[in-house]
Amino acid sequence: MAAVVLAATRLLRGSRAWGRSRLRFGAPGYRQFSSGGAYPNIPLSAPLPGVPTPVFATVDSQEKFETKVTTLENGLRVASQNKFGQFCTVGILINSGSRYEAKYLSGIAHFLEKLAFSSTARFDSKDGILHTLERHGGICDCQASRDTTMYAVSADSKGLDTVVGLLAEVVLHPRLTEEEIEMARLAVQFELEDLNMRPDPEPLLTEMIHEAAYRENTVGLHRFCPPENIAKMDRAVLHSYLRNYYTPDRMVLAGVGIEHEHLVECARKYLLGARPAWGSGAAVDVDRSVAQYTGGVVKLERDMSKVSLGPAPFPELTHIMIGLESCSFLEADFIPFAVLNMMMGGGGSFSAGGPGKGMFTRLYLNVLNRHHWMYNATAYHHSYEDTGLLCIHASADPRQVELERAKTQLMSMLMMNLEARPVIFEDVGRQVLATRSRKLPHELCALIRDVRPEDIKRVASKMLRGKPAVAALGDLSDLPSYEHIQAALTSRDGRLPRTYRLFR
Repeated sequence: MAAVVLAATRLLRGSRAWGRSRLRFGAPGYRQFSSGGAYPNIPLSAPLPGVPTPVFATVDSQEKFETKVTTLENGLRVASQNKFGQFCTVGILINSGSRYEAKYLSGIAHFLEKLAFSSTARFDSKDGILHTLERHGGICDCQASRDTTMYAVSADSKGLDTVVGLLAEVVLHPRLTEEEIEMARLAVQFELEDLNMRPDPEPLLTEMIHEAAYRENTVGLHRFCPPENIAKMDRAVLHSYLRNYYTPDRMVLAGVGIEHEHLVECARKYLLGARPAWGSGAAVDVDRSVAQYTGGVVKLERDMSKVSLGPAPFPELTHIMIGLESCSFLEADFIPFAVLNMMMGGGGSFSAGGPGKGMFTRLYLNVLNRHHWMYNATAYHHSYEDTGLLCIHASADPRQVELERAKTQLMSMLMMNLEARPVIFEDVGRQVLATRSRKLPHELCALIRDVRPEDIKRVASKMLRGKPAVAALGDLSDLPSYEHIQAALTSRDGRLPRTYRLFR
């Protein structure tokens, strides 16, 4: 006991000594003059003599870095937007995708996506391409959608010449060896198996709703390669497609974070007059079909009770998506439809977020919060150059408060996404590819602010007058008929016939 008391006494003495030394040697609470030896009597509120006056950045209401577009002699467009930073994102976007495969084997765009950044006339292997990019801190990616194929690279801006030369090689001079095509077959086969096994049905439902809405035409064609076509893909089939759709007039070289003149110079060096691997003959069989909305239903009976990846089983769910024709992104009604999509909102049955996560959207308030057995209700808006598909329906007049909330949420999402360089690159490329120009963010925000309740009523009424498209996956024994679904969408209360009501 005495030892404990002695130890405590020593600790107290040490703490008092430490406190005294702290008071003696601690920094004063207020310092009036600079502590530098060269200027001992200069107050901190006054500038040091001989030091240049600092120039601070100012915020301008107008965007300084406007998108610049130049069209080369061969029809290729070069678009760029400057952005401060060490790295840039550069890529080639092409009017090419599954919608143009009506006269070809379905799945070519899917295969080309898997074959991207493989060996070329200048690079013996994919490793050579990746090592070249690594010298400039670069990464690469290729994405093929229904109407656009995009090859993109993010790298140090000092390596722009190398990056554009590499992109030209990848797009115009792929070797497409039998070994690479066989590897692509395995990758496509694996992706198809994963698509049918994954718990999240959204990619498969999106494929089905397009097939139902645009029966056997344009954006309704298969985006993923059908299993029966995997073995049929070869170099000759791919070259026949590339010859017609990988032409300069269907391409945009887009860049963010670089000087426009430098990008144009690189484009002239590597993409002007270049002879592609499939020959330089003129395109003779280009599909210029306009999307024809048909409406309809696609059903897929499936046992969904065993999709869980772990020991705990998922609840067995039936998934239904209903789509209605909207408009293309070139039409003036595109902005009201985008606001309507945000107003419908929705999501999963659980969310840890607040208003920014859509908790006050109509699908949350009127569906998820009222019906405990609903696991998910979400609105999607797919828009293309000649058509659009809104996968939800609206049946009531919007209130002003929720309209303003939806507009604010859409503008905030737009501005937040456009802070990322790759998103700016894709936005620049897609807009210039479709319209040969680009609307800047402040112009889009002005269009969003101009949306009125009458615009929402008008586009919703126009959409509801059309035939719906329906995609259903899972146990469909109690699924209402297509005619009854169509009748419910056009009725005043949106109800199905009494046969399907839980409480009569």
